[in-house]
Amino acid sequence: MTERLSRRQAIAGAAIAGVGVPLLAACGSDGSSPAGDGTASDNSSGDAGGPLTTTAAVTVGSGVILEAPAVVITQPTEGDFKGFSSICTHQGCPVTDFVEGNIHCACHGSLFSATDGSVVQGPATKALAPFAIKVEGGDIVAG
Repeated sequence: MTERLSRRQAIAGAAIAGVGVPLLAACGSDGSSPAGDGTASDNSSGDAGGPLTTTAAVTVGSGVILEAPAVVITQPTEGDFKGFSSICTHQGCPVTDFVEGNIHCACHGSLFSATDGSVVQGPATKALAPFAIKVEGGDIVAG
C-alpha cells in the first residue's frame, strides 16, 4: 500500500535533509516588496505624461483610485486636488473605496484622510505617501 506524505511531513523531511531553510525562506517576506511600504515611487501615468484622470471625474469630498499608477486622487474641497499612493501602509493592500469621505483599505479596515493621507483609523500607523499631481485645464497629470 502506498502512503502519501502530507505537506507538513514533506517540509519536516526536507528540513532534516538540510534543504528546509532555503525552502522556507522562499515562502517568507523580508518586507522589501515595493507594495509593502506604501510609497509611490513612479509618478508617471504610463503613457508618456498623459492625464491620470479629469477634474470632473473626482467628486468633491471623495476621489478616484487608479491602478496604474497606483494612485488615489481626492478633492477634499472644491478645486483642491490631492494625490497619494493607493497602497495601504499597513500590509501593502491597495485601497479600495471611500468611507465617509476617507480613503478606505478593505483588507484590514484602515482609513486615511482624503485631505492629507494621514491615518484616521488603524491598523495602519503611517500616512499614505504623497503623489505629486497638478491640474492642467480639465486634466489631472503627474507632477
